[in-house]
Amino acid sequence: MFSLFKKKNQSKQTAQQPKNTAPPKDTNIPVSSHFNVNIAKILTHLDHTDDLGQRKILFKGKQGLLLYLVPLMKSEKINADIIAPLQQAQTGEAEDIVQVASVAKTKDIHEAIHLLSKGACLFLVDDLDYIYAIDATQHEGRAVEQPHNEKVVHGSHESFVENLDKNINLIRKRILDGSVVVKYVEIGEISRTRIAVVYLNHITNKTLIEKVLSRLKSIHVDAVDSPGIIEESIEESPYSLFPQILNTERTDKVVSNLLEGRVAILITGSSSALVAPVNFFSFFQSPEDYNSRSVFGTFYRLIRILGFFIAISLPALYIATISFHYELIPNDLILTVKSSLENVPLPPIAEALLMVIILELLREAALRLPTAISQTIGVVGGLVIGTAIVEANLVSNMMIIVIALTAIASFVVPSNEMSTSLRLLSFPMMFGAAIFGYLGIVFIFVIILMHLTLLESFGAPYLYPLAPFQFRNIKDSVVRMHHWYMNDRPRDTVPQKIRRQTSLRNWTKHENET
Repeated sequence: MFSLFKKKNQSKQTAQQPKNTAPPKDTNIPVSSHFNVNIAKILTHLDHTDDLGQRKILFKGKQGLLLYLVPLMKSEKINADIIAPLQQAQTGEAEDIVQVASVAKTKDIHEAIHLLSKGACLFLVDDLDYIYAIDATQHEGRAVEQPHNEKVVHGSHESFVENLDKNINLIRKRILDGSVVVKYVEIGEISRTRIAVVYLNHITNKTLIEKVLSRLKSIHVDAVDSPGIIEESIEESPYSLFPQILNTERTDKVVSNLLEGRVAILITGSSSALVAPVNFFSFFQSPEDYNSRSVFGTFYRLIRILGFFIAISLPALYIATISFHYELIPNDLILTVKSSLENVPLPPIAEALLMVIILELLREAALRLPTAISQTIGVVGGLVIGTAIVEANLVSNMMIIVIALTAIASFVVPSNEMSTSLRLLSFPMMFGAAIFGYLGIVFIFVIILMHLTLLESFGAPYLYPLAPFQFRNIKDSVVRMHHWYMNDRPRDTVPQKIRRQTSLRNWTKHENET
């Protein structure tokens, strides 16, 4: 009886599903030796688009046609390097005549259209069962600039741009021994987005490379229009608040991670790179840590880690203290706190939520508005709203100070993804503090710690080197020791070559001997 009921439900669901009336897509359309048939197939596939340029050419006594997309070409280059040599040639093949970087032959109409969309010129000749694809792409884009989101005082000021080939060039010019390997993957049935997987041969673990490539090749979508699609598709725990792939726009940061045995993923049209695998402390590291003295680098890194704890726990600690544990407030401070809360009708949790929401609104408004106006909104808006809300006795002065310190602590983190995660994690901490006091804070913090311990990034432990604990690798995670102490690469990536340097201060032995 139950099986009959189940079959009826399945038949009803099948009947309600819309039928796919679209014709099946041909994956391979062979090129015909009939000139006009090939032209008709290409024009039909492109729906006679208006930006398709056509030029008839008489090539070695045979009728020919050059097809190209006008926005992707320079007319001067086409006339001088392609059309003129083809018209003047009497013998030889087209690939030996035209003055361009590369010429390919294809016997598939779909492949020819794909190359046309990437910026190639299609040259069709009568009585030939293949099509020439002549590379004449017009490479345009913005120049290399300094990073907008990851600025440093000391160090490189180069950042990635939207051109994939230019980004790979920025990496290759920093590593000149020929160990840089690039593997291309094309994703997107419609967009055909070219993605580059970059790693160092003889350093990066082969299993890691295969894992990254297999996950990328398993993605089947119509288009890839942002790195977020790739990031969500290949990370182990997409529902976690903690990012498991590092997103950076700095070339020096990508190169340093490649030298540690990690993999970089570059996407056409994106000015940032994805780095994997990473651990929790990777999001608190900055290139400036290595461009300054070790004492300074350690100090900055400890400040960022302290900012992590302040960002997730300071509002919760204030709420728990005011609501449950006010006896812990010193006698010299209790009168100040009491006078601040005396005329406020809202409970501390409502105050905190109100201020956090207002702060996020100001932050989003500052991001969306032009630069000149956003600075005014951030300063004037914060002052006006903060003053007015305190004078209206909706929020206490102490809560304004607590939320301001929390915001500053979250902005200290170099990674924007981790900074956003910290602000979101403060909400469960505040609710736990409002219900159970300090016990609620400890309970939520233990849950977060357990989650971090179980989390992995491409098989690498996320809380490395604390879990599993390895004392030798703390020298470049919680702190930044001197360079001559960091002779080995991190073990979480399982690199093929562990040793990365032998000696940095060998000159001291020679000077002491003399």
